[in-house]
Amino acid sequence: MISPVLPTYARAPLSFVKGQGPWLETEDGTRYLDMGAGIAVNSLGHANPILVAALTDQARRLWHTSNLYNIPNQTALAERLVEHTFADTVFFTNSGTEATEASVKMVRKYFDHIGQPERYRIITCEGSFHGRTLGMISAAGGEKLTKGFGPLLEGFDNVPYGDLDAIKAAITPETAAVMLEPMLGEGGIVALPEGMLKDIRALCDEHGLLLVLDEIQTGVGRTGKLFAHEWAGITPDIMAVAKGIGGGFPLGACLATERAAQGMVAGTHGTTYGGNPMACAVGCAVMDEIATPEFLENVNRTAGHLRQGLEGLVASHPDVFDSVRGEGLMIGLKCNATNMDVINAGYAAHLLTVPAADNVIRLLPPLNITIEEIDEALKRLDQAAVAVEGNL
Repeated sequence: MISPVLPTYARAPLSFVKGQGPWLETEDGTRYLDMGAGIAVNSLGHANPILVAALTDQARRLWHTSNLYNIPNQTALAERLVEHTFADTVFFTNSGTEATEASVKMVRKYFDHIGQPERYRIITCEGSFHGRTLGMISAAGGEKLTKGFGPLLEGFDNVPYGDLDAIKAAITPETAAVMLEPMLGEGGIVALPEGMLKDIRALCDEHGLLLVLDEIQTGVGRTGKLFAHEWAGITPDIMAVAKGIGGGFPLGACLATERAAQGMVAGTHGTTYGGNPMACAVGCAVMDEIATPEFLENVNRTAGHLRQGLEGLVASHPDVFDSVRGEGLMIGLKCNATNMDVINAGYAAHLLTVPAADNVIRLLPPLNITIEEIDEALKRLDQAAVAVEGNL
């Protein structure tokens, strides 16, 4: 008999009733150190008092009115995002996949608006993940996402990630944009080769293409910059954001330049819940905390400490771990043992991590995690590695 909850997840045999900072607690009071943060979502940890205050204050006053009316919190959050990014305008969503969908619609509408409707194709990358809607599994490709869901949405040309020549070869008179993650998340914490994002930006400019970045996982301080593309010294035309922007409350956004957004006039796109007063109240509080030099400097300090400790674990457990990847507090541990064996051993050590492709485990802790908490995570990961070694 089918479960009342549709069985589309291979869930761990754990459930939690309470959280504080990087810690989660089961009903019997057992505490787990959460180095996954809800898959890079709980950017300021569980039950952060600043976010709780922002949400409860708004909840006492007003939950929802719809986008038929102006929403002051939405304007306030949009102004913060415009101030701190390349963007001139923002469309708010409830999730990351809605933000990437909005990005694709914006690309197509732009070229239609400027009289080039034949330019609708978007170059995307193998191993990417842009969400689970039919459009976004079509964009990412890959049998794991698409099997059984055909026919897929037409208009995407998938090329190997990090292959500039493949991107160049895929450009045709119908090409409108390049869309990619600055660093693959679900795809295994894989960064672009040094300087390639700048080369892709130049290629887009040369051919009159829009550059769309999916910063759903890499954004909002996760890599030590507010957004990962800042490391490359470039800006996109359109960017999808979610996960960390809401600190755990469902919130996404599609950011764009005025030029890229010029076709998106009244009636071209919409959402019932997107940008609601509660989500945007939390989003404003998140931005006020994270979008400061001091906060981002601390992310880089703690990230350096974590990486150094992980390199030590790789050296100590070569049969279990192969190498460390990533940037900031978006770290991948490439495993020699099976990654799920390491993750399951972590559960036994009361440590939570996240699987990814290419036999990688992800470490995506809250961005305000302390050095002491990182040391505790490293200790528990060492315990997990010892347990795995005992079964090899």
